[in-house]
Amino acid sequence: MNAKKTVLILGASGGVGGAIATALQQDGWHVRAMARHPETARNHAPAVADWRRGDAMNRADVVAAASGVQAIVHAVNPKGYRNWDTLVLPMIDNTIAAARAAGGARVVLPGTVYNYDPEAAPVIDAATPQQPKSAKGRIRVALEQRLEAAAPDVPSLILRAGDFFGPDTRQSWFSQAMVAPGKPLRRIVNPATGPGHSWAYLPDLAEAFARLMAAEARLRPFERVQFEGVVDESGTRMTDAIQRVAGRSLPVWRFPWWLMSALAPFGGMPREVAEIAPHWRHPMRFDNRRLVELIGAEPRTDLDAAIRQTLLGLGCLENGHRAAMPATA
Repeated sequence: MNAKKTVLILGASGGVGGAIATALQQDGWHVRAMARHPETARNHAPAVADWRRGDAMNRADVVAAASGVQAIVHAVNPKGYRNWDTLVLPMIDNTIAAARAAGGARVVLPGTVYNYDPEAAPVIDAATPQQPKSAKGRIRVALEQRLEAAAPDVPSLILRAGDFFGPDTRQSWFSQAMVAPGKPLRRIVNPATGPGHSWAYLPDLAEAFARLMAAEARLRPFERVQFEGVVDESGTRMTDAIQRVAGRSLPVWRFPWWLMSALAPFGGMPREVAEIAPHWRHPMRFDNRRLVELIGAEPRTDLDAAIRQTLLGLGCLENGHRAAMPATA
């Protein structure tokens, strides 16, 4: 890796952006980040030493922060995941403009599963038709279409994965539904209503981002790559692993999808959750052949080790102390 390469990360204080910042810093990149309040944000992204003050909704701020960079990681989302219809597309437009002003920096985007109809797409690769069923899914499709239209002047890389889990992943199904952060394990809530849900251990995913960005010469101007991650073939693979790590049997409760559906007409969080229920009901797997072609074997931490690190980081293991990340393959 050329140590002179510089990357701007938007959303570095979030779980995904912070993990990517750490992986890229370890891979020799100069990591720069932008936030409205750098003094607070740096506490959540220790790998970033170079902070720039700015707002992702202000194009001039993003252009200034991206001056001289070779890549921009667009890992920023609206605060509280609200107002997607008015914020998401303007933010990606600003990132594309900044990448163009920087001389064609590559835009790197963590992709989601919500671009797809889970009933029609049990296996996802770069050519799978995007037929979203939710409002957020339609916005994500439009976002990716903007990146595709900007190429080749502004190249881009989308790495798509399932639901995140990891020691610093606070906004995820794992930490917000399955376990209670900061509390010893007493029960597990399982959102899965059937087999085949896909998960991504965030340190592994971040390492895959770093390896892909190191393979710049082999990337297409517009590259969509899939990260297979952990496939819960039984619908209980994750809950079983949590119990193994805990060393005891724990009650497993079903997630109250029925309640979300009942409350959905009133809007807010229940409506958003009800919209994505099909992604937990139908199997979806990511075809990672292009990823393997580009970087070799996908980074993959042993599941029990990954769950242990996640629970330690979330403060869910009694008398547990946060441990160092296990090595990836």
